[in-house]
Amino acid sequence: MKNISITAFINMIFSIALIIMGITIFIFIASYKEDKKSKDILKLKFLSETLAYNLAQDPPTYKINKFFNDFNLEPIELEKARRDIEDRGKTIIEVINDYGRAIVRVFEVDGKYYIYVDMIGYNYLLVDKSGDKAIQIAFVVGSIFFVLLVAIYIMLLKKVTPLKRLNKKIEQFAQGNLDIKINDYGSDEIGKIASSFDKAIKHIRQLINSKNLFMRNIMHELRTPITTSRIIAETVEDERAKGALIRSIDRMNELIEELAQIERITMYSFVPVKDNYSLEEILEESKKMLLKDEKHFEFRYPKDLELFTDKSLLALILKNLIDNAIKYSPDRFAKVEVVGNKILVKSKGERLKYDLSYYTEPFSQEEKRSTGFGLGLYIVSNISEKLGYKFRYRYDKQNSQNIFEIVIEE
Repeated sequence: MKNISITAFINMIFSIALIIMGITIFIFIASYKEDKKSKDILKLKFLSETLAYNLAQDPPTYKINKFFNDFNLEPIELEKARRDIEDRGKTIIEVINDYGRAIVRVFEVDGKYYIYVDMIGYNYLLVDKSGDKAIQIAFVVGSIFFVLLVAIYIMLLKKVTPLKRLNKKIEQFAQGNLDIKINDYGSDEIGKIASSFDKAIKHIRQLINSKNLFMRNIMHELRTPITTSRIIAETVEDERAKGALIRSIDRMNELIEELAQIERITMYSFVPVKDNYSLEEILEESKKMLLKDEKHFEFRYPKDLELFTDKSLLALILKNLIDNAIKYSPDRFAKVEVVGNKILVKSKGERLKYDLSYYTEPFSQEEKRSTGFGLGLYIVSNISEKLGYKFRYRYDKQNSQNIFEIVIEE
Protein backbone atom coordinates (compact mmCIF):
# COMPACT_ATOMS: atom_id res chain seq x y z
CA MET A 1 0.00 0.00 0.00
CA LYS A 2 2.97 2.34 0.53
CA ASN A 3 3.75 2.49 -3.17
CA ILE A 4 0.16 3.20 -4.31
CA SER A 5 -0.41 6.80 -5.37
CA ILE A 6 -3.14 8.82 -3.63
CA THR A 7 -5.17 8.99 -6.87
CA ALA A 8 -4.92 5.22 -7.38
CA PHE A 9 -5.89 4.67 -3.73
CA ILE A 10 -8.97 6.92 -4.09
CA ASN A 11 -9.92 5.10 -7.31
CA MET A 12 -9.57 1.75 -5.57
CA ILE A 13 -11.66 2.80 -2.53
CA PHE A 14 -14.48 4.19 -4.67
CA SER A 15 -14.42 1.17 -7.00
CA ILE A 16 -14.80 -1.10 -3.96
CA ALA A 17 -17.61 1.13 -2.61
CA LEU A 18 -19.49 0.97 -5.94
CA ILE A 19 -19.07 -2.80 -6.15
CA ILE A 20 -20.33 -3.25 -2.57
CA MET A 21 -23.29 -0.95 -3.24
CA GLY A 22 -24.14 -2.85 -6.46
CA ILE A 23 -23.93 -6.24 -4.73
CA THR A 24 -26.07 -4.99 -1.81
CA ILE A 25 -28.79 -3.67 -4.16
CA PHE A 26 -28.70 -6.90 -6.19
CA ILE A 27 -29.05 -9.10 -3.07
CA PHE A 28 -31.83 -6.87 -1.72
CA ILE A 29 -33.80 -7.00 -4.98
CA ALA A 30 -33.32 -10.78 -5.40
CA SER A 31 -34.38 -11.46 -1.80
CA TYR A 32 -37.28 -9.01 -2.02
CA LYS A 33 -38.60 -10.52 -5.27
CA GLU A 34 -38.56 -14.02 -3.77
CA ASP A 35 -40.40 -12.84 -0.67
CA LYS A 36 -42.83 -10.73 -2.68
CA LYS A 37 -43.71 -13.63 -4.96
CA SER A 38 -44.72 -15.77 -1.98
CA LYS A 39 -46.83 -12.93 -0.58
CA ASP A 40 -48.36 -12.20 -4.00
CA ILE A 41 -49.48 -15.82 -4.40
CA LEU A 42 -51.14 -15.74 -0.97
CA LYS A 43 -52.81 -12.42 -1.80
CA LEU A 44 -54.00 -13.60 -5.21
CA LYS A 45 -55.35 -16.83 -3.72
CA PHE A 46 -57.32 -14.81 -1.21
CA LEU A 47 -58.55 -12.42 -3.95
CA SER A 48 -59.58 -15.29 -6.24
CA GLU A 49 -61.57 -17.08 -3.55
CA THR A 50 -63.14 -13.85 -2.28
CA LEU A 51 -64.02 -12.77 -5.81
CA ALA A 52 -65.63 -16.13 -6.61
CA TYR A 53 -67.62 -16.05 -3.37
CA ASN A 54 -68.81 -12.42 -3.84
CA LEU A 55 -69.82 -12.88 -7.47
CA ALA A 56 -71.81 -15.97 -6.49
CA GLN A 57 -73.95 -13.64 -4.33
CA ASP A 58 -74.86 -11.64 -7.48
CA PRO A 59 -73.76 -8.21 -6.09
CA PRO A 60 -74.63 -4.92 -7.80
CA THR A 61 -72.18 -3.48 -10.33
CA TYR A 62 -70.96 -0.65 -8.07
CA LYS A 63 -69.89 -3.18 -5.40
CA ILE A 64 -67.99 -5.18 -7.97
CA ASN A 65 -66.20 -2.02 -9.20
CA LYS A 66 -65.45 -1.00 -5.60
CA PHE A 67 -63.89 -4.41 -4.99
CA PHE A 68 -61.72 -3.99 -8.08
CA ASN A 69 -60.60 -0.49 -6.96
CA ASP A 70 -59.88 -1.57 -3.39
CA PHE A 71 -57.52 -4.32 -4.55
CA ASN A 72 -55.97 -2.49 -7.56
CA LEU A 73 -57.58 -4.79 -10.12
CA GLU A 74 -58.24 -3.36 -13.57
CA PRO A 75 -60.61 -5.04 -16.07
CA ILE A 76 -59.10 -5.37 -19.58
CA GLU A 77 -60.40 -6.79 -22.85
CA LEU A 78 -60.02 -10.54 -23.01
CA GLU A 79 -58.77 -10.47 -26.60
CA LYS A 80 -56.10 -7.93 -25.67
CA ALA A 81 -54.18 -10.39 -23.47
CA ARG A 82 -55.40 -13.76 -24.77
CA ARG A 83 -52.38 -14.43 -27.02
CA ASP A 84 -49.85 -13.55 -24.29
CA ILE A 85 -51.69 -15.77 -21.83
CA GLU A 86 -51.92 -18.67 -24.26
CA ASP A 87 -48.26 -18.41 -25.39
CA ARG A 88 -46.45 -17.49 -22.19
CA GLY A 89 -49.02 -17.64 -19.43
CA LYS A 90 -48.50 -19.92 -16.47
CA THR A 91 -51.45 -20.94 -14.30
CA ILE A 92 -50.58 -20.50 -10.65
CA ILE A 93 -54.03 -20.57 -8.93
CA GLU A 94 -57.40 -22.12 -9.74
CA VAL A 95 -60.74 -21.81 -7.88
CA ILE A 96 -62.95 -24.85 -8.62
CA ASN A 97 -66.75 -24.88 -8.13
CA ASP A 98 -68.78 -27.76 -6.72
CA TYR A 99 -69.02 -29.35 -10.15
CA GLY A 100 -65.26 -29.47 -10.61
CA ARG A 101 -65.11 -26.58 -13.05
CA ALA A 102 -62.49 -23.80 -12.77
CA ILE A 103 -64.36 -20.56 -12.40
CA VAL A 104 -61.39 -18.30 -11.44
CA ARG A 105 -57.85 -18.71 -12.75
CA VAL A 106 -54.73 -16.68 -12.05
CA PHE A 107 -52.05 -16.50 -14.77
CA GLU A 108 -48.54 -15.13 -14.56
CA VAL A 109 -47.07 -13.52 -17.71
CA ASP A 110 -43.61 -11.86 -17.50
CA GLY A 111 -44.06 -10.97 -13.84
CA LYS A 112 -47.64 -9.66 -14.31
CA TYR A 113 -50.66 -11.37 -12.81
CA TYR A 114 -53.97 -11.82 -14.65
CA ILE A 115 -57.21 -13.05 -13.05
CA TYR A 116 -59.68 -14.67 -15.40
CA VAL A 117 -63.28 -14.98 -14.08
CA ASP A 118 -65.64 -17.37 -15.94
CA MET A 119 -68.91 -17.63 -14.01
CA ILE A 120 -72.55 -17.57 -15.02
CA GLY A 121 -73.34 -13.93 -15.78
CA TYR A 122 -69.73 -12.80 -15.28
CA ASN A 123 -66.77 -12.91 -17.62
CA TYR A 124 -63.81 -10.75 -16.64
CA LEU A 125 -60.12 -10.55 -17.32
CA LEU A 126 -58.41 -8.53 -14.58
CA VAL A 127 -54.80 -7.37 -14.30
CA ASP A 128 -53.15 -6.78 -10.94
CA LYS A 129 -51.96 -3.09 -10.91
CA SER A 130 -50.58 -3.02 -7.37
CA GLY A 131 -47.07 -2.57 -8.80
CA ASP A 132 -43.73 -2.94 -7.03
CA LYS A 133 -43.03 0.28 -5.16
CA ALA A 134 -40.31 -1.22 -2.95
CA ILE A 135 -38.08 -1.99 -5.95
CA GLN A 136 -38.70 1.49 -7.33
CA ILE A 137 -37.69 2.96 -3.95
CA ALA A 138 -34.57 0.75 -3.91
CA PHE A 139 -33.58 2.05 -7.34
CA VAL A 140 -34.18 5.66 -6.28
CA VAL A 141 -32.15 5.25 -3.06
CA GLY A 142 -29.39 3.42 -4.96
CA SER A 143 -29.28 6.20 -7.57
CA ILE A 144 -29.03 8.86 -4.84
CA PHE A 145 -26.15 6.99 -3.17
CA PHE A 146 -24.42 6.55 -6.53
CA VAL A 147 -24.69 10.28 -7.31
CA LEU A 148 -23.38 11.13 -3.81
CA LEU A 149 -20.41 8.75 -4.22
CA VAL A 150 -19.53 10.18 -7.63
CA ALA A 151 -19.81 13.75 -6.25
CA ILE A 152 -17.51 12.89 -3.29
CA TYR A 153 -15.10 11.12 -5.69
CA ILE A 154 -14.90 14.19 -7.96
CA MET A 155 -14.39 16.53 -4.98
CA LEU A 156 -11.56 14.36 -3.62
CA LEU A 157 -9.85 14.23 -7.03
CA LYS A 158 -10.09 18.03 -7.24
CA LYS A 159 -8.46 18.22 -3.80
CA VAL A 160 -5.62 15.95 -4.95
CA THR A 161 -5.01 17.86 -8.23
CA PRO A 162 -2.89 20.58 -6.53
CA LEU A 163 -0.62 17.82 -5.18
CA LYS A 164 0.10 16.67 -8.75
CA ARG A 165 0.92 20.25 -9.79
CA LEU A 166 3.15 20.65 -6.75
CA ASN A 167 4.90 17.35 -7.52
CA LYS A 168 5.72 18.56 -11.06
CA LYS A 169 7.21 21.76 -9.64
CA ILE A 170 9.31 19.76 -7.16
CA GLU A 171 10.55 17.51 -10.00
CA GLN A 172 11.56 20.60 -11.99
CA PHE A 173 13.42 21.90 -8.94
CA ALA A 174 15.15 18.52 -8.49
CA GLN A 175 16.30 18.72 -12.12
CA GLY A 176 18.01 22.04 -11.42
CA ASN A 177 15.37 24.64 -12.26
CA LEU A 178 15.82 27.17 -9.46
CA ASP A 179 13.55 29.77 -11.08
CA ILE A 180 10.26 27.99 -10.42
CA LYS A 181 7.56 29.79 -8.46
CA ILE A 182 5.03 28.01 -6.30
CA ASN A 183 1.91 30.01 -5.53
CA ASP A 184 -1.91 30.01 -5.84
CA TYR A 185 -2.32 26.76 -3.91
CA GLY A 186 -4.93 28.05 -1.45
CA SER A 187 -4.77 28.17 2.33
CA ASP A 188 -5.40 24.52 3.16
CA GLU A 189 -2.72 21.99 4.18
CA ILE A 190 -1.50 21.56 0.58
CA GLY A 191 -1.32 25.35 0.20
CA LYS A 192 0.74 25.62 3.42
CA ILE A 193 3.16 22.92 2.21
CA ALA A 194 3.48 24.70 -1.16
CA SER A 195 4.10 28.03 0.57
CA SER A 196 6.79 26.53 2.83
CA PHE A 197 8.46 24.86 -0.15
CA ASP A 198 8.41 28.15 -2.07
CA LYS A 199 10.16 29.86 0.85
CA ALA A 200 12.73 27.04 0.97
CA ILE A 201 13.44 27.41 -2.77
CA LYS A 202 13.96 31.16 -2.39
CA HIS A 203 16.32 30.56 0.55
CA ILE A 204 18.28 27.88 -1.37
CA ARG A 205 18.49 30.18 -4.39
CA GLN A 206 19.92 32.97 -2.21
CA LEU A 207 22.46 30.59 -0.63
CA ILE A 208 23.59 29.26 -4.03
CA ASN A 209 23.91 32.75 -5.46
CA SER A 210 25.90 33.85 -2.40
CA LYS A 211 28.14 30.79 -2.64
CA ASN A 212 28.77 31.28 -6.35
CA LEU A 213 29.53 34.97 -5.86
CA PHE A 214 31.89 34.20 -2.99
CA MET A 215 33.70 31.44 -4.92
CA ARG A 216 34.16 33.57 -8.02
CA ASN A 217 35.37 36.58 -6.06
CA ILE A 218 37.74 34.62 -3.85
CA MET A 219 39.28 32.77 -6.82
CA HIS A 220 39.65 35.98 -8.75
CA GLU A 221 41.22 37.80 -5.78
CA LEU A 222 43.60 34.91 -5.04
CA ARG A 223 45.01 34.61 -8.55
CA THR A 224 46.68 38.04 -8.53
CA PRO A 225 48.73 37.60 -5.29
CA ILE A 226 49.56 33.99 -6.26
CA THR A 227 50.89 35.11 -9.64
CA THR A 228 52.87 37.91 -7.96
CA SER A 229 54.24 35.45 -5.37
CA ARG A 230 55.29 33.06 -8.12
CA ILE A 231 57.27 35.81 -9.86
CA ILE A 232 58.91 36.88 -6.60
CA ALA A 233 59.73 33.26 -5.74
CA GLU A 234 61.87 33.02 -8.87
CA THR A 235 64.11 35.76 -7.47
CA VAL A 236 64.93 33.88 -4.26
CA GLU A 237 68.58 32.80 -4.33
CA ASP A 238 68.36 30.00 -1.78
CA GLU A 239 67.40 27.03 -3.99
CA ARG A 240 65.93 25.03 -1.11
CA ALA A 241 63.71 27.89 0.05
CA LYS A 242 62.89 28.75 -3.53
CA GLY A 243 61.74 25.15 -4.26
CA ALA A 244 59.59 24.99 -1.13
CA LEU A 245 58.01 28.34 -1.94
CA ILE A 246 57.25 27.39 -5.56
CA ARG A 247 55.73 24.06 -4.45
CA SER A 248 53.43 25.88 -2.02
CA ILE A 249 52.37 28.38 -4.67
CA ASP A 250 51.75 25.57 -7.20
CA ARG A 251 49.61 23.77 -4.63
CA MET A 252 47.56 26.92 -4.11
CA ASN A 253 47.06 27.16 -7.89
CA GLU A 254 46.03 23.51 -7.93
CA LEU A 255 43.49 24.15 -5.17
CA ILE A 256 41.95 27.06 -7.07
CA GLU A 257 41.67 24.92 -10.21
CA GLU A 258 39.99 22.11 -8.26
CA LEU A 259 37.58 24.54 -6.60
CA ALA A 260 36.69 25.95 -10.03
CA GLN A 261 35.97 22.44 -11.29
CA ILE A 262 33.82 21.66 -8.26
CA GLU A 263 31.82 24.86 -8.66
CA ARG A 264 31.12 24.08 -12.33
CA ILE A 265 30.21 20.42 -11.80
CA THR A 266 28.02 20.84 -8.71
CA MET A 267 25.86 23.59 -10.20
CA TYR A 268 22.20 22.54 -10.54
CA SER A 269 22.08 23.75 -14.12
CA PHE A 270 25.14 21.73 -15.15
CA VAL A 271 24.32 19.06 -17.77
CA PRO A 272 26.97 16.73 -19.26
CA VAL A 273 27.43 16.93 -23.04
CA LYS A 274 27.50 13.30 -24.21
CA ASP A 275 28.62 11.83 -27.51
CA ASN A 276 30.34 8.69 -28.82
CA TYR A 277 34.08 8.60 -28.04
CA SER A 278 36.69 5.87 -28.12
CA LEU A 279 38.21 5.03 -24.76
CA GLU A 280 41.62 5.75 -26.31
CA GLU A 281 40.61 9.40 -26.91
CA ILE A 282 39.41 9.71 -23.31
CA LEU A 283 42.61 8.24 -21.87
CA GLU A 284 44.76 10.52 -24.05
CA GLU A 285 42.81 13.47 -22.63
CA SER A 286 43.55 12.19 -19.12
CA LYS A 287 47.28 11.96 -19.94
CA LYS A 288 47.34 15.63 -20.97
CA MET A 289 45.69 16.62 -17.69
CA LEU A 290 48.09 14.55 -15.57
CA LEU A 291 51.32 16.20 -16.71
CA LYS A 292 53.23 13.20 -15.35
CA ASP A 293 55.80 10.88 -16.87
CA GLU A 294 54.18 7.83 -18.50
CA LYS A 295 56.45 5.54 -16.48
CA HIS A 296 54.06 6.17 -13.56
CA PHE A 297 50.97 4.61 -15.20
CA GLU A 298 49.89 1.85 -17.57
CA PHE A 299 46.70 1.46 -19.65
CA ARG A 300 45.16 -1.89 -20.65
CA TYR A 301 41.96 -1.67 -22.66
CA PRO A 302 40.29 -2.87 -25.91
CA LYS A 303 41.39 -0.53 -28.70
CA ASP A 304 38.00 -0.55 -30.40
CA LEU A 305 35.97 0.24 -27.24
CA GLU A 306 33.58 3.20 -27.62
CA LEU A 307 31.58 4.96 -24.93
CA PHE A 308 28.63 7.34 -25.07
CA THR A 309 29.78 9.88 -22.51
CA ASP A 310 31.10 13.35 -21.80
CA LYS A 311 34.75 13.01 -22.84
CA SER A 312 36.18 15.83 -20.72
CA LEU A 313 34.32 14.73 -17.57
CA LEU A 314 35.26 11.04 -17.83
CA ALA A 315 38.83 12.09 -18.58
CA LEU A 316 38.76 14.25 -15.43
CA ILE A 317 37.51 11.28 -13.38
CA LEU A 318 40.36 9.08 -14.63
CA LYS A 319 42.90 11.90 -14.17
CA ASN A 320 41.93 12.29 -10.49
CA LEU A 321 41.92 8.54 -9.80
CA ILE A 322 45.28 8.02 -11.52
CA ASP A 323 46.75 11.06 -9.79
CA ASN A 324 45.59 9.79 -6.37
CA ALA A 325 46.93 6.30 -7.12
CA ILE A 326 50.36 7.66 -8.05
CA LYS A 327 50.50 10.02 -5.04
CA TYR A 328 49.56 7.48 -2.40
CA SER A 329 51.11 4.19 -3.64
CA PRO A 330 54.58 3.21 -2.41
CA ASP A 331 55.84 2.52 -5.95
CA ARG A 332 54.21 5.68 -7.42
CA PHE A 333 52.53 3.58 -10.12
CA ALA A 334 48.92 3.23 -11.30
CA LYS A 335 47.32 0.69 -13.63
CA VAL A 336 44.12 1.32 -15.61
CA GLU A 337 42.20 -1.73 -16.86
CA VAL A 338 38.81 -2.28 -18.51
CA VAL A 339 36.83 -5.34 -17.37
CA GLY A 340 33.38 -5.66 -18.91
CA ASN A 341 31.48 -2.47 -18.13
CA LYS A 342 33.98 -1.34 -15.48
CA ILE A 343 37.03 0.89 -15.66
CA LEU A 344 39.44 -0.11 -12.88
CA VAL A 345 42.23 2.05 -11.46
CA LYS A 346 44.62 -0.10 -9.39
CA SER A 347 47.59 0.81 -7.22
CA LYS A 348 49.71 -0.82 -4.53
CA GLY A 349 49.13 0.21 -0.95
CA GLU A 350 47.34 -0.42 2.32
CA ARG A 351 43.57 -0.70 2.53
CA LEU A 352 41.78 2.61 3.05
CA LYS A 353 41.23 3.29 6.72
CA TYR A 354 37.59 4.46 6.29
CA ASP A 355 34.68 3.68 4.00
CA LEU A 356 34.65 5.28 0.53
CA SER A 357 31.91 7.70 1.62
CA TYR A 358 34.41 9.35 4.00
CA TYR A 359 36.78 10.20 1.15
CA THR A 360 34.06 11.49 -1.18
CA GLU A 361 33.41 14.35 1.24
CA PRO A 362 35.36 17.54 0.37
CA PHE A 363 38.74 18.02 2.07
CA SER A 364 38.75 14.46 3.49
CA GLN A 365 42.17 12.89 4.03
CA GLU A 366 43.80 10.33 6.27
CA GLU A 367 46.08 11.91 8.82
CA LYS A 368 49.28 10.43 7.36
CA ARG A 369 48.73 11.92 3.90
CA SER A 370 50.34 15.29 3.47
CA THR A 371 49.85 15.84 -0.28
CA GLY A 372 46.67 16.97 -2.02
CA PHE A 373 43.63 18.74 -0.65
CA GLY A 374 41.18 15.84 -0.32
CA LEU A 375 39.09 17.03 -3.28
CA GLY A 376 40.02 14.37 -5.87
CA LEU A 377 37.53 11.67 -4.86
CA TYR A 378 34.89 14.29 -4.09
CA ILE A 379 35.17 15.46 -7.72
CA VAL A 380 35.12 11.85 -8.98
CA SER A 381 32.00 11.04 -6.97
CA ASN A 382 30.13 14.14 -8.17
CA ILE A 383 31.03 13.65 -11.85
CA SER A 384 30.10 9.94 -11.67
CA GLU A 385 26.69 10.91 -10.32
CA LYS A 386 26.20 13.49 -13.10
CA LEU A 387 27.12 10.91 -15.76
CA GLY A 388 24.91 8.22 -14.20
CA TYR A 389 27.85 5.97 -13.28
CA LYS A 390 28.55 4.00 -10.08
CA PHE A 391 31.74 4.78 -8.17
CA ARG A 392 33.02 1.91 -5.99
CA TYR A 393 36.07 0.82 -4.03
CA ARG A 394 37.43 -2.58 -3.03
CA TYR A 395 40.70 -3.94 -1.73
CA ASP A 396 42.55 -6.87 -3.30
CA LYS A 397 44.22 -8.42 -0.26
CA GLN A 398 46.10 -11.05 -2.28
CA ASN A 399 47.92 -8.44 -4.40
CA SER A 400 47.82 -5.64 -1.77
CA GLN A 401 46.02 -3.37 -4.23
CA ASN A 402 43.49 -0.58 -3.83
CA ILE A 403 40.99 -0.80 -6.68
CA PHE A 404 38.64 2.04 -7.63
CA GLU A 405 35.85 1.12 -10.06
CA ILE A 406 33.83 3.28 -12.42
CA VAL A 407 30.79 1.21 -13.44
CA ILE A 408 29.58 2.60 -16.77
CA GLU A 409 26.23 0.81 -16.72
CA GLU A 410 24.58 -1.88 -14.62
